[in-house]
Amino acid sequence: MIKLKFFYIFFFILFLLNPSNAKEPSELINELVNEASIILSSSDPVESKIIRLNNIAELNVDIDGIGMYTLGSYRKTLNDDQKIKYRKLFKSYFLKSFSSRLVDYSDPKISVVSEKKINEKYTIVSTLLEETSKNPEVKIDWRIYTKNPERPLIRDLIVEGLSLARTQKEEFKSIMQNNGEDINYLFKSLEEFIIK
Repeated sequence: MIKLKFFYIFFFILFLLNPSNAKEPSELINELVNEASIILSSSDPVESKIIRLNNIAELNVDIDGIGMYTLGSYRKTLNDDQKIKYRKLFKSYFLKSFSSRLVDYSDPKISVVSEKKINEKYTIVSTLLEETSKNPEVKIDWRIYTKNPERPLIRDLIVEGLSLARTQKEEFKSIMQNNGEDINYLFKSLEEFIIK
């Protein structure tokens, strides 16, 4: 009986690790949208919803990659301690920004329209956020990093043609340029957003 139990556990692990079980980018988006919709339409307290949404983001968004991109050329000027601090602050900033925006939706309806492979590393999944009585239809393109096909990660959202990562990069660049290119001002700005 014990041998049989180990056999099932071994088979289950093999099944999970099998490369053929890798998610297609559009499948990833479908699953995430459905999971987020269940969370947002639940009667759970807001704090609970935020925790669950942040868990989804941490597993499926390349937060570190986005953070380094949004820092732009300034990332080359940071020492190791500053990079560690920035990564930590950016992750907290990103998760707060992400969950605080989403939690306002009660039950978003997003449908996948198409999937376009750009190259071996990137695929764009196009979706539509359905129109409601309060909001118009919104076109959202998800930029999926597929270098590791077994673990695709979201690298950017392009909402009605506007890249959120690029917008964030411009905002950080402006903060740096207006403060003598001192990274500590960006750290301060991120900290203020996180604690408010």
